[in-house]
Amino acid sequence: MKSHLTFIMLLACAVTSAQNISDVLRYSTENIQGTARFQGMGGAFGALGGDLSALNTNPAGSAVFNNSLFSVSGTHYTMDNTANYFNGTNGTTTHDVDLNQLGGVFVFKNTDANSDWKKFSLAVNYDVVENFDNEFFVAGNSNQGIDNYFLDFAQGVPFGSILLQDGEFLEEAYLDIGAVQGFGDQQAFLGYYGGIIDPAELEDANTTYISNADYSSVNQEFLRSTSGYNSRFTLNVASQYRETLYLGASVNFHNLVYDRYDQFTENGYDADSEIQFTTFDNLLHTEGTGFSFSLGAIAKLNEFIRIGGSYQSPTWYRLTDDLSQRINSDLADDDINFINFNVVNLFEVYRIKTPGKITGSLALVFGKNGLLSFDYGYQDMSQAELRPDNDPSFTVVNTDISNQLGTVSSFRVGGEYRIERFSLRGGYRFEQSPYEDGNIVGDLEGISGGIGYSFGASRIDLAVNRTERDVAEFLFDTGLTTPAAVNRLNTNVTLGFTLNF
Repeated sequence: MKSHLTFIMLLACAVTSAQNISDVLRYSTENIQGTARFQGMGGAFGALGGDLSALNTNPAGSAVFNNSLFSVSGTHYTMDNTANYFNGTNGTTTHDVDLNQLGGVFVFKNTDANSDWKKFSLAVNYDVVENFDNEFFVAGNSNQGIDNYFLDFAQGVPFGSILLQDGEFLEEAYLDIGAVQGFGDQQAFLGYYGGIIDPAELEDANTTYISNADYSSVNQEFLRSTSGYNSRFTLNVASQYRETLYLGASVNFHNLVYDRYDQFTENGYDADSEIQFTTFDNLLHTEGTGFSFSLGAIAKLNEFIRIGGSYQSPTWYRLTDDLSQRINSDLADDDINFINFNVVNLFEVYRIKTPGKITGSLALVFGKNGLLSFDYGYQDMSQAELRPDNDPSFTVVNTDISNQLGTVSSFRVGGEYRIERFSLRGGYRFEQSPYEDGNIVGDLEGISGGIGYSFGASRIDLAVNRTERDVAEFLFDTGLTTPAAVNRLNTNVTLGFTLNF
């Protein structure tokens, strides 16, 4: 009967969750994924086209193809994180293998020799634009205990509103409070029955809370493990006008899955503290869909110089979250283990609008010997939004986005040199921090290289793409104010195959 009632409450639980700037940025940024050729040249394809993943930068690129083709790519991901937290430094390495690109283009040449429109192309492509598989671990001696997290939520909450009702199970009350009173009151409930905090006075009207933990510093360990992907399915049409102009448009359908598991342990309290250990774990699952479109053009100024320009619309995501938690301590209620990952908070659907992006490109083509390419991208991250706008918590986050985020300039440089059937490639990428002060997320730098071999009707390509960025990772959204300083070093090795027909 107990599990059945919990299931009923689970279905009834629908409230606004605690989304923040980090969630918005996670779905607003994209890594360089796609074909091996695209990655090997640092993604600098805006004025070049002729590659399926180049459609992500400039949809006019499919009209550059001279014939129809099919392309598939797979990537081995290596994520190295070095985390510094108070006096501790720890490193973690994770690996993943995935099919990250699959697509094809059909080229239709105009049989009317008098027409200015020389050919048309229709392309379909699937890309993993962001792989969320990652992990970092921190351990350190902190002066900020987990009690601060629960106290921040509890202060001002009437004690009587978080007490169990007659005949009510602990997990039922946990879900009820989350559904009716909100996430903050639910965390206050969890802190009280988890033994971390107590009311200053045992009265229903009490709104002041104190910590049960005594310490000057505590030992903390924190593991964050994430998985999932943000993928994009593109439908593209493009055309060549005379010999000098290519025009294209794409519609993109996004699919997103994100899982985050946080495992927190705290001990090392004073010898006379009532609490000697605390564990607090969280499991977040996010999934949803999105839509965007893009427009672009490529012009041949002469035999050597090409320029390109494109507009990528905002992406409109429709997302849902569910959250599970578990807590324990020396003073926790005897039934606290009934609140676990089988007891799930389901939240209302919410929406994220990521900002649009414009890209300008220049390429130098040296006949069949090689090429150089440069892309500049501009995106105003302060225009990102959480919706619906009438949600008070979203209004606060959107104000933070406007105040803390700014414009992002990105630069991509790539080159290719051909030696008979071989192609040698290299690239460089730089992307500014989305934060005005650059402290929470630093600038990103990346280098890449690759090689390709043409068999005539088919081609095989290999690329290595390596990026580095410093990020301040907050363990919790409130209470523990000192972040872990994480150096992210990501290395992608991609193998691709292309078949012309």
